[in-house]
Amino acid sequence: MHLPDAFYKNRKLENLVENQTSYTLNNAAMHVFETHQQAERVLLQFDKPVLASMLHGKKIMHLRDHNSFDFLPGESLILPADELMCIDFPDAEHRNPTRCLAMAISEDKIKNVVTLMNENIGKADGQEWSLMDYNFHFTNDAGIFQILQRLLFLFTENHPSKDFFVDNMLQELIVRILQTNNRKIYTDKALKLSNDNRLAFIIQYIREHLHESLSVETLSKKACMSESNFYRVFKNELGISPVDFINTERIKLAVSLLQDPNKKIKNVYLECGFESRSYFNRVFKRMNQISPGAFQAKAAQH
Repeated sequence: MHLPDAFYKNRKLENLVENQTSYTLNNAAMHVFETHQQAERVLLQFDKPVLASMLHGKKIMHLRDHNSFDFLPGESLILPADELMCIDFPDAEHRNPTRCLAMAISEDKIKNVVTLMNENIGKADGQEWSLMDYNFHFTNDAGIFQILQRLLFLFTENHPSKDFFVDNMLQELIVRILQTNNRKIYTDKALKLSNDNRLAFIIQYIREHLHESLSVETLSKKACMSESNFYRVFKNELGISPVDFINTERIKLAVSLLQDPNKKIKNVYLECGFESRSYFNRVFKRMNQISPGAFQAKAAQH
């Protein structure tokens, strides 16, 4: 993710630690923080729910009731209003600053989107959408990445209608985050929920049969749903298609298997359920920005 030219033209670098450039609109405020030197135990707090997303460099986050964790580019974090963050910047330096986006979103906006979702894309099995889990740390998928990049442009653009543009993008962002959060809940608790929830049952089934051929036809029969309805419900609730979810789980398994430097890549892709090495290579590289062979070699060096 890159910052637009308009940001660099107008920002003032006044502090070496967490220099803040802010843009405020009706339902959200966007803040870009830059740190140009190593620092520890820097405190930060917002009075609204906030989406933090790393742009460049590394932070170590210390949150109440959570173990410390690395916060890296391509990752985001949802925090509630008034949550106190304590942050370390182990690698920041003048020529290689740490940059992070923080977007404070009005609670009314979030609640309105949740209401719209329940009216228009209700969950299966009679459940309702609710506010996302806070302190939710996740990797941006392609959809969320593109929205954040677009929001960076819109907030920094000098356009009379940008409040309207941003409001529409915020709605999509909130929907996608809720779906991502829902996906995490299902994947973390699939076994526990599988007796009472069809999607949780399917997710558990996928995980237990990754090495086998898995089709939408097979999964929809297991869920006792038509193929079209199964596909629609799956994508509405989890934010990705069944095939993309299966590939994501298979690549997670591949990443684990490739930690073994003696494991042959042919055996890895077959154990993960891929029938073609070229397709496996393509999916792996798209998700990890590195080929399976290069990933295995890199893992062996650590």
